[in-house]
Amino acid sequence: MRDSRFDVLFEPVAIGPVVARNRFFQVPHCNGMGYRATEALAAMRGVKAEGGWAVVCTEETEIHPSSDLTPYVELRIWDDRDIEPLSKISSAIHQYGSLAGIELVHNGSHVANRSTREAPLGPSARPVGWVDPVQARRMDSSDIAELRRWHREAVGRSIAAGFDLVYVYAGHSMSVIQHFLSRHSNDRNDEYGGSIENRMRLLREILEDAREEAAGSAAIACRLSVDELLGPTGLERGEIVEVLGALGEHPDLWDFQVGPWSEDSSTARFQPEGYQEEFVRGLKQLTTKPVVGVGRFTSPDEMVRQIKSGVMDLIGAARPSIADPFLPAKLEAGRAEEIRECIGCNICVSADMLSTPVRCTQNPSMGEEWRRGWHPEKMARVMVAGTEPCKVLVVGAGPAGLEAAQALGKRGFEVVVVEASRDVGGRAMKEAALPGLASWRRVVDYRMDQIDRLTNVEVYRESPTSVDDALGFGFDHIAVATGATWRSDGVGRSHLRPIKISPEAQVLTPDDLMAGIRPRGNRVAIFDDDHYYLGGVLAELLVVEGYSVEIVTPEPLVSAWTVNTMEQGKIHRRLNDLGVKSLTQYLVAEVEGASLVIQHSVLGKSKILPCDSVIMVTGRTSNDGLATELLEMSSQWNDAGLRTVRAVGDAWAPSTLASAIWWGHRYARELEEEPANIFFRRELVGQITSP
Repeated sequence: MRDSRFDVLFEPVAIGPVVARNRFFQVPHCNGMGYRATEALAAMRGVKAEGGWAVVCTEETEIHPSSDLTPYVELRIWDDRDIEPLSKISSAIHQYGSLAGIELVHNGSHVANRSTREAPLGPSARPVGWVDPVQARRMDSSDIAELRRWHREAVGRSIAAGFDLVYVYAGHSMSVIQHFLSRHSNDRNDEYGGSIENRMRLLREILEDAREEAAGSAAIACRLSVDELLGPTGLERGEIVEVLGALGEHPDLWDFQVGPWSEDSSTARFQPEGYQEEFVRGLKQLTTKPVVGVGRFTSPDEMVRQIKSGVMDLIGAARPSIADPFLPAKLEAGRAEEIRECIGCNICVSADMLSTPVRCTQNPSMGEEWRRGWHPEKMARVMVAGTEPCKVLVVGAGPAGLEAAQALGKRGFEVVVVEASRDVGGRAMKEAALPGLASWRRVVDYRMDQIDRLTNVEVYRESPTSVDDALGFGFDHIAVATGATWRSDGVGRSHLRPIKISPEAQVLTPDDLMAGIRPRGNRVAIFDDDHYYLGGVLAELLVVEGYSVEIVTPEPLVSAWTVNTMEQGKIHRRLNDLGVKSLTQYLVAEVEGASLVIQHSVLGKSKILPCDSVIMVTGRTSNDGLATELLEMSSQWNDAGLRTVRAVGDAWAPSTLASAIWWGHRYARELEEEPANIFFRRELVGQITSP
């Protein structure tokens, strides 16, 4: 039964001609599937609607070939042929009584039109926002008229495709409408430039066009950047107040966002829940129309405060809706403690950056709803009346082991988890103790909560398990989830063989630091050949503890892969502010007693770097010894009643935290199931016969 404290979250909200059944609003978000995988996209959005989100929106949807985001895969509504695939998405959302929203966009000078080869368009003749050697063409009056026509036609197609709410997008520095609105990108001196009244002209015209085209058959929303975070050279509060004073009643809903996408969707390492409030508070009072905003909200109490204090009318969410599509349904059912809280790692964002299906650390079913048939709250049961349930031993209570155990338990298996140490959680809990990663605890908290609710899953701590133990327990299946160990010999991407290391040198690994071991001297070098977050986090840890730290990395950027989680720039700035020196495009060639020989990764030149200790953040070795031994003893399985042995998670192949959990989940899903003759369903493009 719903807690009465949260009743306000389940009040209906009128949005122009339509009504949202509650205040939960899944704002537009990218997902790496887009026009290439509309069946998968429809299934994913449909699950959100099933989970109780009253409004479920698409990602940005390109309205014309001159707005081509290639290689990123979003949706398209270029012409009438796009109506049918888009209608699959709206139908999936409507199936559960939710409103379907679509975010129309012309990306202007944000894109290079790599696929269509059309000339980019913008208010000013400037290079495009990417590093492509391409420049946008300054739009003249006929271009502006064409843009308005394209957008109006896209509104009509959106309604034909069944959408209830159509966005006019002026946010994240990704829209030509925002480019006209901002003095940062608009240097015109005609009726579309100069004063804020002139710069908002295009926004006014497109809002009016959209309302006229919709004619009450769909609501019109406007997503607006309320601060570009550029200071006086960009959009700031004062000008936004003027915009709302002039246009506050034009759309049926305002969706306020802050800065570029990298700021609006900052990781938990750099921004807390609800940090956008300082930028949006008070703007709702400038319009009578409902307002939606985001803040990586996972706390129901914080959601209630946002509503009751007048910050917003609808709780916007992208990442929290990915982590738990059933967040609203769980709140309504009085199951708030069972919500899978977003940890703010942005692995979901990386999927869009890499044009791959969306994924989530907390929710391994995300992106797999259609192609694998995974549902975040439903598992195929294996119990057969009159038979004993199969028994499964899970060795290791890290992320993969805990995920496998709770999912196996929900399927009806009898599960025993044995953990060699006193603490459960493995790498997730160890990393959660590092600077900025406290939210990693949620990975463990959610899974332990689920296990505690299952009577058929038992967890035994301080229970190291040998081969004889495993064979003697009488289990049908054994999953070995014993994780991985960071290497100390330098082997990684740059070195496929161990490097030369002096016996006098102190070489530590992330495992050592997380176990409490510290460098013996003050000067520390970190060799980051992993390129994700850990090298930078460890540098931060050591600097705060008083060490002098230098990072050596073969890449041109520190923590280079975090470009894909939109935090590389923040990491660079934080390390610089802390006094960490970065030696980019260098690799460690040799470790001497009190120094390193480092070599330029492009030029090949070497130099000496004095240091007292070196931290190797390079490669990892799977702790798969138990699995290997058991597999080698397969001749004894029959006598022990054992049928299968499988390593999962990092014990199978070291990867991200999200990957470890996904592998644990996949193991649980597929155990005792008939082997599929294909890996997963694919959306194949048929041959087109020329006329």
